[in-house]
Amino acid sequence: MYKEVLRSIENVEIYPVISLVIFMAFFLGVFIWVMKVPKSHVEHMESLPIEEDESLNSTP
Repeated sequence: MYKEVLRSIENVEIYPVISLVIFMAFFLGVFIWVMKVPKSHVEHMESLPIEEDESLNSTP
């Protein structure tokens, strides 16, 4: 049944290509962002959970 529905759609073969391009563009964009993000931002973000725990533990 699904095969017949998909066969009736014109140019259906372009959809897998479009989804692959979107998938690759997203992960390439994330990879570029990770490479360009400043080291200070990464260090700040990784210390956030520790800072929250310390502030909770130091309050009487």
